[in-house]
Amino acid sequence: MKKLILTVTVALLTSGVSVFAANNINTNNADEIVVVVNNDDFKEITAKELPEAVSNAIVKDYTEATITKVYVNTSEQYKIILTANGTENVVYADKEGNWLKETAVITVKEGENVSEEE
Repeated sequence: MKKLILTVTVALLTSGVSVFAANNINTNNADEIVVVVNNDDFKEITAKELPEAVSNAIVKDYTEATITKVYVNTSEQYKIILTANGTENVVYADKEGNWLKETAVITVKEGENVSEEE
């Protein structure tokens, strides 16, 4: 009889914890903000087409890296895929050779006008 009561008690406690955990998983967080950066307006170019300032920045800051692919957008920002030690990394630079964060890359669709006042 003691085993039966103990088993039922353990079963009730375990099911209560499982229900509590399941309720926490299914809650929606309405305060969560998702930011999507669209960098689809880049077109592929050759490494020889990179401005000298960008090439110099790569040589200076990524001495061990090899350029795998290079892309440019309409704002003359460059997306550069580098390989170093078997690892592929993506970096962004402007035409002056300044490194950019991915979130700072300007994406402009054809037909849109961008002014300096925005």
